[in-house]
Formats: sequence, C-alpha cells, structure tokens
Amino acid sequence: MASNPQTPGGARQARLREEGRGPRRGRRRRGAARPRRPARQTRERAQRSDLRARILAAIPAVAVALFLVIEGGLIFTLGLLVLGGVCMHELYGMYERARPARLAGYAALAGLLLAARYGEESQVLLVAVIALPVVFGVTLAGPQPSVGGVAVTLLGIYWIGFALAHAVLLRGLPHGLGIVLDVLVGTFLGDTGAYLGGRMFGKRPLAPSISPNKTVEGLVIGMFSAIVAVWIAGRYQDWLPVGHCLVLGFGVALVAPVGDLFESFVKREAGTKDSGGLFGAHGGALDRLDAVLFTAVAGYYIWAAYV
Repeated sequence: MASNPQTPGGARQARLREEGRGPRRGRRRRGAARPRRPARQTRERAQRSDLRARILAAIPAVAVALFLVIEGGLIFTLGLLVLGGVCMHELYGMYERARPARLAGYAALAGLLLAARYGEESQVLLVAVIALPVVFGVTLAGPQPSVGGVAVTLLGIYWIGFALAHAVLLRGLPHGLGIVLDVLVGTFLGDTGAYLGGRMFGKRPLAPSISPNKTVEGLVIGMFSAIVAVWIAGRYQDWLPVGHCLVLGFGVALVAPVGDLFESFVKREAGTKDSGGLFGAHGGALDRLDAVLFTAVAGYYIWAAYV
C-alpha cells in the first residue's frame, strides 16, 4: 500500500526520496545474488579465453621448434636432449612413488640421441638393449629397489627416448628438414582441428574412461585436418609427390590421437591432470609433445620406405 504524503510517515518518506536516501524501486538489495549469465555465454567466453591462451603459449614453442629443426645436426640433437629431459622429469615426477632410476633414464636418453646423430638404426637399437641392464644396476644401487621403478624408468626410455631418437634419424634423411616440418605441421594442426571440432560438434565420447573431453567428432575432424595440413605443406615442396604426401599425412593422422590418448592414460593412472607447468595453464612438455612422440616415429618409417 502506497504511503500518504499527508501523514507524518508519508511526509518523511517523501523527504527522504527527494534527498536521494529513500528506498528506490528496482534497486538490488544488499546481499542479494547477482543475476547469472547464461551458461552458454559463460562456456563460449571460457572457450575463447582457452583458445587465446593456447595460441599465446604456442608462439614461443613454434619459434624454438623452427630454430632447432632448421639448424639440424648437433643443435637439433641437443635441443631434443633438453626437451626429452624435461619430459622424462615430468614422467618420473608423476610416478615418484615407484622410485624410478632417473640417472639411468637420462643417460639412456643421451645415448639414444647421440647414437641417432652419429650412427644408424642399429646403434640406436644397441643403446636401447644396453639400457635394461644399466637401469637394473642403478635401481639395485638405490635405497628401495623395485620392479615398478625399473618399469617406469624403461617407460621413459622407450616412450620418450626412442621417439626423439627417431626424430633425429628422420632429420638426417634426404629432405629430412621438409619432412620433419610436414610432420610437425600435421601433428599440431590436427590437434587444433580435434580441439575445435570437439568443442563445436563433439557429442559422442571417444574414450570416457581415459579422457572424458575427447569425442569421436573431434577425432574425425582432427584426422582430416592433419591430412589436409600435410598435403598443403607438401604443395610447397616440389620434390614431394602427392601420393607420398597423402600417405605421410594419413600416417600422422592415424598415430597422433594414439599418442594423445596414451599420455592421457599415463596421467590418469598417476592421478594428475597435467604432466607439468612448463606451458602454464596448458600443462607441461609431455602435454604438448604427446602426439609428436608417436608421429615422429611413424614419419621416419614412412619416409625411410620411400628414400
């Protein structure tokens, strides 16, 4: 019921309103909840922010990768030694409870890369064979030796070390510079296509027990993006036939999602979301190189079959 200005109370309220101190219609009361933004608007804003952060984090990484690949030789090998060491550090940190033999893992990584740089496939295989007894010996010398420690150490050697050694072997093949760039372009643009495709069209989960956010739609779009990316990159290389280019693109598209899922599986078993913090909110070196650790191997054997 509206107050009567003729009554004492009504006159007081009218005076307060004139002075700007009275209650106003439509004013949000103190302590009242603010109106919420629509869920879709909030989700879209978060996706734009996430994509922007991904791009900003990728710029320096792309610059470093281009420098290392173009330089080749020992510079490329030493750069991969640093990256591989960071990846191993993240892996061994996730499974610290198993007490991996870190020193043996880092030594095997260096041996594999140097064997790939100055030797051939047989020398890389020899280092991998020698790694097992070395890991066993270092593990026994530790305070609490265990089979789990040996297993985690060897996982780092054969997952990370072997893959990076194949990247060095690939760089040393004829036209290795161009092929390494093609593999990287296909891997990262395929990953971007999978990410955006999953965000926009993803409905059916791909592997919910391993990575709930990955979808079948994202997988298909990512594979298509990888093949197209390698094909477009190959059009600027007159020495690369279209058929070879498409086979290389298909190989990259096929194994890149496997590498991504494998790293997600390793993290899930370790009970962690990200492998590290090298790239800030977007995880560590393993999070960024998980697919490359598979595509570098596939790229080497595909191109070695042609040359």
